[in-house]
Amino acid sequence: MTLTLSNVIVHQIVKQADDSLNVQLRDGPLPPSEQTENLMADVHRVYHAKAGKGFALFDTESEFQQWLKAYRADELDFRAFSQRAVERLRTELAKYPFADNGTLVMAHYRALATDYVFIGVLESKHSVRVTDELDVNATEYLDVSKMDIAARIDLSTWETDPASNRYLSFIKGRVGRKVADFFLDFLQAEVGMDSKQQNQVTDAGGGGLL
Repeated sequence: MTLTLSNVIVHQIVKQADDSLNVQLRDGPLPPSEQTENLMADVHRVYHAKAGKGFALFDTESEFQQWLKAYRADELDFRAFSQRAVERLRTELAKYPFADNGTLVMAHYRALATDYVFIGVLESKHSVRVTDELDVNATEYLDVSKMDIAARIDLSTWETDPASNRYLSFIKGRVGRKVADFFLDFLQAEVGMDSKQQNQVTDAGGGGLL
């Protein structure tokens, strides 16, 4: 699948010895490159395939929604938008026991005629690689396959049907309801219809009373 990238940026979340969280900010979006495109193609594929996602919509007082509106109106550039978001994310993440080091990836991209904003925290993994000179070097990579702290806004639905309760989705994750609580607080959103509820409604609607 071909993705059209508008903006991609990364920031680092660092857990200190006293368990507090600091943020190391990048000063601007990543330049276009094959590596960036491959990263976001993997992110999109893995996120789309994740089961058990929750759905939500913004509260009317959501700061994140106001920043998103400002970004879409060209009143806020992507760097400033992402920095406000990561600072708010750090504040909320620090309240939970699963908080740890991670790389925040935030992106605005288009796939199959739909615009998205993705925000997620990815873990770094250590590995080794063999160079062209046949030396062995240590390296780190972002483990996209294990993402469980991530959310995505369907901008196309949010802007054309703001009453929808499904334009904001998030991975509930292996630690269950705590991740759901975290994203609802971070994005200042309220629960919409999740996939399990949707299946129940579909099943109920598909049958009749005997």
